[in-house]
Amino acid sequence: MFTAWLPFEWIVAVRFLREGRLQTVFIIAGVAIGVGVIVFMSALLSGMQSNFIRRVLSTQSHIQLVQPQQVTRALRGGADGLPGQVEGAIIQPPLQQTKSIDQWQAVVAQVRAMDGVKVVSPVASGPVLVVRGSATKAVTVSGIEPATYFRIVDFSDKMVRGSTRLSSSDILVGTELSSDLGVDVGDKLHVTAANGVVTVLTISGVFDLGNKGANQRNTFTTLRVAQSLLNMPGGVTSLEVTVADIYAAETVAQRIAADTGVEADSWIKNSAQFFAAVSAQTTANTAIRFFVGLSVAFGIASVLVVSVVQRSREIGILRAMGISRGQILRVFLLQGGLLAFGGALVGCGIGAGALSLWTTLARNADGTPLFPLEFDSSMLLVALVLATLTGLLAAFAPALRAARLDPVVAIRG
Repeated sequence: MFTAWLPFEWIVAVRFLREGRLQTVFIIAGVAIGVGVIVFMSALLSGMQSNFIRRVLSTQSHIQLVQPQQVTRALRGGADGLPGQVEGAIIQPPLQQTKSIDQWQAVVAQVRAMDGVKVVSPVASGPVLVVRGSATKAVTVSGIEPATYFRIVDFSDKMVRGSTRLSSSDILVGTELSSDLGVDVGDKLHVTAANGVVTVLTISGVFDLGNKGANQRNTFTTLRVAQSLLNMPGGVTSLEVTVADIYAAETVAQRIAADTGVEADSWIKNSAQFFAAVSAQTTANTAIRFFVGLSVAFGIASVLVVSVVQRSREIGILRAMGISRGQILRVFLLQGGLLAFGGALVGCGIGAGALSLWTTLARNADGTPLFPLEFDSSMLLVALVLATLTGLLAAFAPALRAARLDPVVAIRG
């Protein structure tokens, strides 16, 4: 017998499971379906969530640092020169002018040294007019340092025509702007700033950011060209920051604001509704896993309760033969653990197979995957461990009941 080398509790637990084959098969099937659903749904929802976040953050930084806005304070004064608030004072917000971040080079060095920060890139942006013949469009020009900015927003997969080359005479435009002005790579644009500065730039590339509005209004030049256009010599309007953990962006932003004195807005704050939707999706995923696990636990517990009732006489005989309550307790705990572990093994296979089938069948019209699934092999190990622990916990009450059976009463039936 393959059980000859097993401890006594294992031999009895395996024999009980073999005698109730039908019950064992059904509960293993139930556990397998539950674990398969958890594995499949976890990977599917994680993949959807990562895809949404990737699309949102593929065209922006995680944190944007800007100069704090100007504020208006009420004049103070009272009777006879005594200090006091002027009654009926009307406070109007000041006009917010484009200003450079004070000592931004020092801020860049300070932020780059912080834990969790990956890339910091200066940007000088402001409104300009682009003119091509009789066509005129108001757009935003963003002066960037390509070496750092392209590590934040990867333009390599967003270029439709041309290249990301940026020299002192180049400009990148969006597909919608290119269509509206009737221009393409190699054509020249007259760019006029509000202060009257005019320059002629050559289109070196046409990009698609996946958003019609962004493609209509966004253009990119070198940092020095934008600084010259906006009459901001040596200045920048913002510092774009990416962090290692995107979900910690708001925490890092608050730390940056406290340490540097600049205003720091994270993508979590700027996209509050989107982040709330992502959080709700995570909560729903957790709830699904919890209730599926709960149903699996009740299934195992119900089967073992029936098993205790059916085997009361056998339990009484074992107790009369000198088997301790602890050994009886371990017998039924082992049954619960084995049922859960066996079901989890089958369930992991079902989940992995379902994910493979989804990847094969769920395709876009062009044949590309609908979205990449995040399948982590460690998730299977976690599922096995959690399912086994769930089985042990579910078996505890029936096992305790079996251990407390009085031998005489159990034998008499």
